[in-house]
Amino acid sequence: MIFSPLKITQNKVAQKPIIQGGMAIRVSRAPLAAVVANCGGIGLIAVSGLPEPELRAQIRLARSLIKTPGGLLGVNMMFAASEFNNLVRISIEEKVDLIVFGAGFSRDIFSIGKAANVPIVPIVSSAKLAVLAKKLGATTIIVESGEAGGHVGTCEPIRTLIPEIRKALDSTPNLPGIDHISLVAAGGVTSGADIMEMLSLGANGVQMATRFILSNECDVHDNFKKLLLNTENNDICMIQSPVGLPARAILTPLTKKLLDDTLTRPNKCESCLKHCSRRFCIIKALEAARTGDLENGLFFTGANLPKYRDIISVKEIFERLEKEAEEYSRSQDLIQTQS
Repeated sequence: MIFSPLKITQNKVAQKPIIQGGMAIRVSRAPLAAVVANCGGIGLIAVSGLPEPELRAQIRLARSLIKTPGGLLGVNMMFAASEFNNLVRISIEEKVDLIVFGAGFSRDIFSIGKAANVPIVPIVSSAKLAVLAKKLGATTIIVESGEAGGHVGTCEPIRTLIPEIRKALDSTPNLPGIDHISLVAAGGVTSGADIMEMLSLGANGVQMATRFILSNECDVHDNFKKLLLNTENNDICMIQSPVGLPARAILTPLTKKLLDDTLTRPNKCESCLKHCSRRFCIIKALEAARTGDLENGLFFTGANLPKYRDIISVKEIFERLEKEAEEYSRSQDLIQTQS
């Protein structure tokens, strides 16, 4: 096997160092997350925006679909969500393997996770936050770069962030009982060669999101997938999200209106965010994308989307990544032999 396992904690280990990123609203759901776990990776259900009955049902459905050991099942949520604390509580009650959170930072969640024996995995974009997370008890940290899709917290590329943050973490004393911090590279990773490069720079695994939308098991509307397949570099833009962060998305009628400042503000607010600019309703825009509404949908995507030009099964995604990693490793060995 070309890949080494990804250790979230001493007792939570994924056979493959690949996390399927959480994508809201209802883009990464139980069927997708379960297949990823069956392939030995870490499948994440995006839970922001889900009512409690649906959240519980999704986690239980995913558990029922996981038939093969070696993978893990987790959830992904936004700290910016009004229901963040409830989402954490419900996820812990449903005994997920890990909780991933981003779009903000919580200090309190680490002690809550520790008390429940559920690993808390923060998404950070700076060495400062990574070190803080380590001091608060994180054993795995996702480093998200400026190439990521959706909300981004930095302009820095992943190839700069990983060695910088690894060095900062290695210079910070470990807490008692914690011997290693796993780093996961997120943003701009599209191939097995990219994975091997991330590992060589100090990462222990990667998170990929956009690739998994273009899978048979992702149950978004076909319009969503067709849009992704036909998007070129100049069709991707940065907008300002109501969350208060920049976000990468595909140019559509909605995002063009946002960029032109011609979009009519909503008359009412669902209060789904702790703090919202109310420039537009992001939960409705993301749900519109999932259902294939090309006019009103907000389609988040990573910067390297044009590198994907097919829809395949999750199993084939894993097989392709491993094959590419093996080819990259052989080419590097050949270069070293010739030098």
